[in-house]
Amino acid sequence: MQTVVAPTDHPDRLKDAVSQAVDLLKRGECVALPTETVYGLAADAMNPEAVAKIFAAKERPAFDPLIVHLSHRDRLEEVAMVPEEIAKDVARITEHFWPGPLTLVLPKSAAVPDLVTSGLPTVAVRMSANPIFRRVVTSLAQPLAAPSANRFGRISPTSAAAVVKELDGRIPLIVDGGACHAGIESTIISITPRKEGKPLIRVLRAGPVTKEDLQPFGKVEFANHHTEAGEKPEVPGQMPSHYAPRTPLRLLEKPEDFQPEEGKRYALLSYRGGEEDGYLFLTDWLQSLTLSPGSGKLPEAAVRFFHCLRALDECGADEIVAEPLPERGMGVALMEKLRRAAAK
Repeated sequence: MQTVVAPTDHPDRLKDAVSQAVDLLKRGECVALPTETVYGLAADAMNPEAVAKIFAAKERPAFDPLIVHLSHRDRLEEVAMVPEEIAKDVARITEHFWPGPLTLVLPKSAAVPDLVTSGLPTVAVRMSANPIFRRVVTSLAQPLAAPSANRFGRISPTSAAAVVKELDGRIPLIVDGGACHAGIESTIISITPRKEGKPLIRVLRAGPVTKEDLQPFGKVEFANHHTEAGEKPEVPGQMPSHYAPRTPLRLLEKPEDFQPEEGKRYALLSYRGGEEDGYLFLTDWLQSLTLSPGSGKLPEAAVRFFHCLRALDECGADEIVAEPLPERGMGVALMEKLRRAAAK
């Protein structure tokens, strides 16, 4: 299969790219589309044969559920049944965060194929803020199933070039919408009513929408959703080894624990590139990349995370050493991803 990369850097080219994508999706194909988080591999969520092509292209196991993307909040009840006891909370949260990088897990509608949810009674739903993605899903007039556009378990792509490296020859079209501005996958939550006060919001996967962002809407807690070997995940991104480079990665909690092996080539994924952090001069790094140079801003680190990880994976090192990040705000999601990448 030949994979075409469609540019969108001119109104005419954008119109043509959207038209190509919608035509392929209507014909039951899957295409790679930009979102604000990472590039997604999209197919008509209501067409099981089309969804099966996502699993095949990614080599994704059928027990790992997909996220369903809507064109508008009003279409939520087409794919999910919102329990009456949390209906007002769901409305408040979606009105505030949609479109955006927040995914809700709700009881699924019978209209959603079991393949999308991996047989689970729940469905993960969100509404992307990316204007290109929104044009495609609106023009298609169907919800889209769209996990990240990479081989299963590998580094998520935040550019069209990264999708080419992952899926060239496996899918017919990649719509090039430039770099993703959030840089990591959406936050996934569930909502449980409480007898008194605001509902309980359980964070099933940390992401760009942080605990602090969610606290005005309920009591927030992080769920322990690390899926052990042999267990089936309840939401995307729960596999113990995930977001992993081909090069072995080590999360080095303390610089003094590093003992380089003679003849081994190391690369460094630095948080802010500061000498005072103690990592820069531990060895003669083959390559060193910094997530947020000097400032240590977590949103900037998130935007650069997968790009830097992919570059280090391709530099020829024998091992990637990663500095820890502060576990607050978006740092919670980044550390979760580093731990899963290191579990390979």
